[in-house]
Amino acid sequence: MKTNSRSFRLATLAVAILGTLAASQASASGFQLRENSAKALGRANAGSAVAKDAAVVSNNPAAMTQFDKLTVQTDLTVIDLNANFHGSACTPVSATVCVPIGGGNGGDPGSPTLVPAMAMVLPLSGNLEGLTVGASISAPFGLATKYDPTWVGRYNATTSDVKVPALTLSAAFKVNPVFSIGVGLIYQRAEVTLANGIDFGRLLASAGVPGGTIGNPVTDGSVSIHGADNGIGWVAGFHVTPSEKFSVGFSHRSEISHTIDGAADFTVPAAFSGAQPGFKAIAAAYAQLPDKDPRRALVPQLLVLGNGFADTGGMAKLTTPTIDTLSFQYNPSDALRLYGDIQRTGWTSLQSVVIDFANPYQPDSAEPFNWSNTMFYSLGMEYDLSEAFTVRAGVAKDQSPTNNTDRTPRLPDNDRMLYSVGFSWNASQHISIDAAYQKITIKDPSVNILSSSGSRLTGKFTGDANLYSIGASYKF
Repeated sequence: MKTNSRSFRLATLAVAILGTLAASQASASGFQLRENSAKALGRANAGSAVAKDAAVVSNNPAAMTQFDKLTVQTDLTVIDLNANFHGSACTPVSATVCVPIGGGNGGDPGSPTLVPAMAMVLPLSGNLEGLTVGASISAPFGLATKYDPTWVGRYNATTSDVKVPALTLSAAFKVNPVFSIGVGLIYQRAEVTLANGIDFGRLLASAGVPGGTIGNPVTDGSVSIHGADNGIGWVAGFHVTPSEKFSVGFSHRSEISHTIDGAADFTVPAAFSGAQPGFKAIAAAYAQLPDKDPRRALVPQLLVLGNGFADTGGMAKLTTPTIDTLSFQYNPSDALRLYGDIQRTGWTSLQSVVIDFANPYQPDSAEPFNWSNTMFYSLGMEYDLSEAFTVRAGVAKDQSPTNNTDRTPRLPDNDRMLYSVGFSWNASQHISIDAAYQKITIKDPSVNILSSSGSRLTGKFTGDANLYSIGASYKF
């Protein structure tokens, strides 16, 4: 009886526990989200750490000192991904033979997903003049993806749903008319739900059990992971205005570490669950053999077959990356404002992932990611058509943290370009209504990866994304 211990490593679960992206709804590379302001979206996020926008509560607290009145802002962004897979899957049984796996292309894994954000900025007065405080709720990271359950890549991924909302409480101090500093405390929650299929037919076939067939939907099973954790981090920055026409802002967002505690729920076909008592009995018998008997070496695999794939607790570590943002604003005239952003995201925090199952017979999984730090560049503008109407536009380039070797169908991500337009209507001196549209084009990513069930998925993804954002702000 031969079994490959790699078959029992639920590698894709470790990937998904991290909240990585599978052709998902994230509008930035990796699983980063920047959608906390309709105004910023209209500029392709240029000027995010310098603009007079309540979203600076979390983008760069120092820039809050630009406000002279209590301001409340709400924003809603719909992210709509269109993606398709073109390729095939098979299970290698020898150096030259790979048994095909049937199934479709998974359909469009994306569906319109709403990303809300809210921010409040309050400049203080009296003895506290020069001090500004703020609060915001946003989603700096996240994804939402669902493939057809019978697609060819079902052993890699079927469902991924990751939500990372964050509450930021910030304060800023205007040191002098030119220079301000700010700092914020971040309370972040990570919630993960994900699932993929398991090829129990392959396990039965490799164990010599009658009826075991590679890639047979009848003997397919599945596993779903649910988990959550809370973490604490910080953001700090400065804002400099050397002249009325020019200003610079910089911010640093810290890493935030999570230990995701949750449960793994297995669905096991009757053919496999019926064979498990036999695996246990054989393991017990082989354990009594003399030490030199080669069948003793099969005991660990038999114990996994007999006792594994049962509902159990699980734990994995997730560290969201650092984000460094440098922004500028230049005003050639009273009506025209130009913006720029250079942002570095520290994705090297995701080099590998280990998922630790509470069931001692379910081997832990260790998966490499080898992600690299990424750069984001954007340019944008605003032009006041009148006191009531402002138009915006912007373009950006966003690098992907993954690579051709380690890319998985949970993250068929690649470099992308962003094109934005937007406008604001100042309905009164108190109320502003904002809207924006962004088009994202993604360089077609390829995948060539083994699943936890031993199958190999090969092909390419094609797709793009459309973002629609509306917002409103009220100045008291």
